[in-house]
Amino acid sequence: MTYRVYGDLQSGNCYKVKLLLEHLGLDYEWMPVDILAGDTQTAEFLQMNPAGKIPLLELPDGTYLSESNAILYYLAEGSPWLPEDRLQRATVLQWMFFEQYSHEPCIAVARFIEKYLGLPDERREEYVSKQQGGYKALQVMEQQLEKTSFISGNTMTIADIALYAYTHVAHEGGFDLSGYPLVCAWLNRIAERPGHITIG
Repeated sequence: MTYRVYGDLQSGNCYKVKLLLEHLGLDYEWMPVDILAGDTQTAEFLQMNPAGKIPLLELPDGTYLSESNAILYYLAEGSPWLPEDRLQRATVLQWMFFEQYSHEPCIAVARFIEKYLGLPDERREEYVSKQQGGYKALQVMEQQLEKTSFISGNTMTIADIALYAYTHVAHEGGFDLSGYPLVCAWLNRIAERPGHITIG
């Protein structure tokens, strides 16, 4: 069974999908999409995903699934990356919601403004405002990693992939991780895992 993924590997949300596919050893075809060139706003792409966003997963039967963490959840079903236990599974989802609501809106947006846009004056105030929220999210992760080896427990799950994607490039958004030693150690544990691939 071969999947098709539409995405941009400079995007953490797209990278997380590719990373899980590699860990699962699933066959897939990567379809490069350039957001800045407007590829997601073409009539052809909007037919596949009316939201005009990537990543987008095309299943072998032609069904499309969007939203990065929904894609992770779908792909991980039946694998060790998604626990069978009801509470453990809910805990994984808890951290994936945290990633999308508390982490990504600050760290990923700051990275986009600095790395992609070159920190223009008209967005500098927004960039600065994202720093506080980003550091707060990192502190929450640091506190959790005092208790467990990985984000949702002592086994690596899709919650770790979801949060790793933008945390490991947080410096590209102006974030200094030196004050978060447990987060840094966690990043290293993930990077050392067999099957790991780098962004880009």
